[in-house]
Amino acid sequence: MLRLYYHPFAAFCQKALVALYETGAPFEGEIVDLNDPDQRAALRRVWPMTKFPVLRDEARGVTVPESSAIVRYLDRHHAGAARLVPEDADAAIRVEVLDRVFDGYVAAPMQKIVTDSLRPEGRSDPFGVEEAKALISTAYATLDDALEAGGWAAGETFTLADCAAAPALFYANIVVPFAGHARLAAYYRRLLGRPSVARVIDEARPYRPLFPLPWPADYR
Repeated sequence: MLRLYYHPFAAFCQKALVALYETGAPFEGEIVDLNDPDQRAALRRVWPMTKFPVLRDEARGVTVPESSAIVRYLDRHHAGAARLVPEDADAAIRVEVLDRVFDGYVAAPMQKIVTDSLRPEGRSDPFGVEEAKALISTAYATLDDALEAGGWAAGETFTLADCAAAPALFYANIVVPFAGHARLAAYYRRLLGRPSVARVIDEARPYRPLFPLPWPADYR
């Protein structure tokens, strides 16, 4: 049995969840509240870095941390009807690059902006926030040029890159809207219509009050 240590509202956990729902692999979810000392200690026993998501494959005795590694592991050992990482080497590289773009240049700076809003008065980092917003904007422009009309991130099939894109764009669009990036916005709408993505969004809905910034009234 697979066990996922995660939180439904965390972007990188959502990335792993999308992959699990895409493959159809049965799993048990262990929701972790990092503010709870006992739950935090339990996660530390599984993965000493105390970061989620973490996937535990009990049947194989394997622990897999980090969202991208989890998706690759699922694709290799619990694959669904379609592969999340292409067999073709060149196609796989494109998927991997886009995965890094969504994680490193959309999700990570988005988290910087959100986390900064939680800092005590006088300890905020306005310059860092502006840098993060600029990085997201650059990523948007790059993705807008790279995306193909009507397709998924790396082409015709749904891949690791799309698993990364869905939560990254969902949250980033709140702090830096897609305005002026028509292809990216259209791609995001296609993601929202993907059953695995829609399921993850619905499961996270009860936790929206945790978001420290104003939540758009009309947000899906």
